[in-house]
Amino acid sequence: MQYIPNILFVIALVAGVGYFAKNIRKVIRNIRLGKDVDRTDNKNERLGNMVRIALGQSKMVRRPIAGILHILVYLGFIIINIEMLEIIIDGIIGTHRVFSFLGGFYDFLIGTFELLAITVLAVVIIFWVRRNVIKIKRFWSAEMKGWPKSDGDLILYFEMVLMTLFLVMNAADLQLQQLGAAHYVEAGAYPVSQYIAPFFEGMSTAALIMVERTAWWLHILGILVFLNYLYFSKHLHILLAFPNTYYADLKPKGQMDNLASVTKEVMLMMDPEADPFAAPAEEESDADPEKFGASDVLDLNWVQLLNSYTCTECGRCTSECPANQTGKKLSPRKIMMDTRDRLQEVGANIDKNGSFVDDGKQLLNDYITTEELWACTSCNACVEACPVSISPLSIILDMRRYLVMEQSAAPTDLNNMMSNIENNGAPWPFNQMDRLNWSQE
Repeated sequence: MQYIPNILFVIALVAGVGYFAKNIRKVIRNIRLGKDVDRTDNKNERLGNMVRIALGQSKMVRRPIAGILHILVYLGFIIINIEMLEIIIDGIIGTHRVFSFLGGFYDFLIGTFELLAITVLAVVIIFWVRRNVIKIKRFWSAEMKGWPKSDGDLILYFEMVLMTLFLVMNAADLQLQQLGAAHYVEAGAYPVSQYIAPFFEGMSTAALIMVERTAWWLHILGILVFLNYLYFSKHLHILLAFPNTYYADLKPKGQMDNLASVTKEVMLMMDPEADPFAAPAEEESDADPEKFGASDVLDLNWVQLLNSYTCTECGRCTSECPANQTGKKLSPRKIMMDTRDRLQEVGANIDKNGSFVDDGKQLLNDYITTEELWACTSCNACVEACPVSISPLSIILDMRRYLVMEQSAAPTDLNNMMSNIENNGAPWPFNQMDRLNWSQE
């Protein structure tokens, strides 16, 4: 009977970690549905970006208040969960505070964890107030209704509960230590929970053990639930921010990719020795020619799909977007959220059918409208603002390419400009012979 708690703990741990691993495999599978793109160059620069941006949060502090508060939560939550190692060992082998033999260093660790816990709790409350009382504009955009808003609040409630359970667990433990209860060795420093412990005075040892054990179990089970909640939440960025910043595009932000197939045609046209009647290599095979641009998530590359899963929905991109600021429909955040939602839908289709079966939907029009795509000024403000190096612009440009090169569906003004360039060598509707007429006046 004495081993039942240990057995239950192992079952909960294996189930929680196993379910998380299963869902992470789905995420990796979905990301790999994207087209291949080489991001193996400049490894030192990429590693530096990952350390500076993902680990160091360097782009977060461009908005100092939100950035510093986020760093406090990030560091606090990560460091506090170092104690998970002790909890896991205790849960498996039935010990209590197995690292207490570390003496003074253990006291320092527990004391630090408590100070960080109360800091995280305070900051999370501030975040909740910013979202729900002050109602900062970027958290109340059209795409943030329903689940996205609930998700943002739910994660804050999770963190509040987990930090509170941690402090209650320690407070009950401290009271049991002072009572000399068996199994509760005197260890740790409790700069915060020592002020909670007096609330438990007068309780029997059995009742205190019940409080401590309940808080302990709820704390570990809450962390396992939180771990698995990440898959369904925007907070998957806690993990994916690291590979996302590593594999981010290193080219100057104003430099756009050229389609290899188009570049090849242009070079062929400029080569006086080329045979214009020679069949291109892709026409010699039975394979369908590659689509220009993207109309669905399977046309995007794997880094763009990784971007969609990494989006934090913070709204910094949308708040910096000049098109959005002037009332246009475009929201770079919505572009990323729509891409992720469609990718999840495609992944569920594969789970159900074994391989993707055409569902009559696509990213273009069913999720993202042409109005949104053509509202973009290609200024890269969204890319510059993103704290985890996401590029909504790259998806917008690929979808525009599809509209122009596959559907000839460019706006009238753009078609006129391209016709003028073709006929007059300039965007304006003036004959080349008349260009210098202005100088004669």
